[in-house]
Amino acid sequence: MADRKQFLGDIKVNPKLQEAIKIARQRQVTDEELREQRISFAFGNAPADAEYITKDSVRRASERIRLL
Repeated sequence: MADRKQFLGDIKVNPKLQEAIKIARQRQVTDEELREQRISFAFGNAPADAEYITKDSVRRASERIRLL
């Protein structure tokens, strides 16, 4: 319960962060940005001890592997 006490009081919102979120909501994500997010997600979920899995290898695999 002690870990949750920080959420019981008033939350002070950083105005710069709030403005950045407002701007981000109005912006369209490009196909290239979405592709890079997917690659980053796949790389981040690879086992930490996998020496041969790099972001570039995930990128190459994403170009060859397609779902039907």
